[in-house]
Amino acid sequence: MKVYHCVCGQLIFFENVKCMNCGRALGFLPDFMVMSSMEPDSKSNTLWLSTEKDAEDLLYKKCQNYEKEAVCNWMIPPSMEKESFCISCRLNEMIPDLSIGQNRTLWAATEGAKRRLIYSLLELRLPVENRKDNPYGGLGFKFLHNTLNPDGSETPVLTGHEDGIITLNIAEADDIYREKTRQAMNEPYRTLVGHFRHEIGHYYWDRIVRDTKFIDGFRQLFGDEREDYDQALKRYYATGAPADWQNRFISVYATAHPWEDWAETWAHYLHISDTLEVASNFGLISKRLKLDLHATPGGGSQFAPKPKTFDEVIEAWAQLSVALNSINRSMGLSDIYPFVLSKPVVEKLRFISEVIAGSEAKMV
Repeated sequence: MKVYHCVCGQLIFFENVKCMNCGRALGFLPDFMVMSSMEPDSKSNTLWLSTEKDAEDLLYKKCQNYEKEAVCNWMIPPSMEKESFCISCRLNEMIPDLSIGQNRTLWAATEGAKRRLIYSLLELRLPVENRKDNPYGGLGFKFLHNTLNPDGSETPVLTGHEDGIITLNIAEADDIYREKTRQAMNEPYRTLVGHFRHEIGHYYWDRIVRDTKFIDGFRQLFGDEREDYDQALKRYYATGAPADWQNRFISVYATAHPWEDWAETWAHYLHISDTLEVASNFGLISKRLKLDLHATPGGGSQFAPKPKTFDEVIEAWAQLSVALNSINRSMGLSDIYPFVLSKPVVEKLRFISEVIAGSEAKMV
């Protein structure tokens, strides 16, 4: 996530809808990947002009979930002028019942985490297609809530991925619920954006690994995904992870099945990439160290004047994560990144980097 400024010079953030200095409306422009201050178009009550130089004279609309629901801050570019929802909100297949309790608040937090995910996917130039445009290979989200039964018990919603649909329990946006679950599951880390990053890993495994040139390399590093998934999960929940799991896996849950190992490692790839981008923009590391997946020979980097190798990025992350953990400890908080990147895990991260860089997502 980059650092952004309003046209007045005020620092603005990815979640903002209004500049606190000059009062201008703000919006994210997915076509330029920037947060921008916006000016109302004098000829229309619904269109907006960006103050970004590259986007001047282009007319934008607010996403319907921005204009009416106040749970979004993305703009709709001229190329999508007939759409009512932005590229992120168009992925929604189902939203929670907003007439129930705190569902609107939880949904807003869920949408915020999702937009961070979509930003990352767009930065990595991965395909972000909705189910309308690609019914068989597109991505969709269902945001659901636990159901209260007549006897007072609850039927929980299980977060997961199936055939391009990611279902997420909006209770995960409740800090108390999520922390109780984290402790019950004995997890060192559990966040809303972490759920998104994990589940999207399953989706992209189907798009860019399954039945592609990368499948053999995947099996060498992660294992054979043809192992019965349900049986593997039953074994994992019955016996837990092997004693030496940290030597080969990024997390305990990654030991359950090769698909979960991939999804967990994929999530950490996004953790690392996004956090380094933020750190470099705020000057917390001396040089901008985001992995350049799209540099061409003799050409420049999308993210830095000089492309950085994968090993340089991992080294930067090792140094930054130690510093961040130390800062948290100084405040009496838990480590922000309580994980160990063993050599096998680094090789898995390297493989994911190579897959993203060299894949041509299947269009089915």
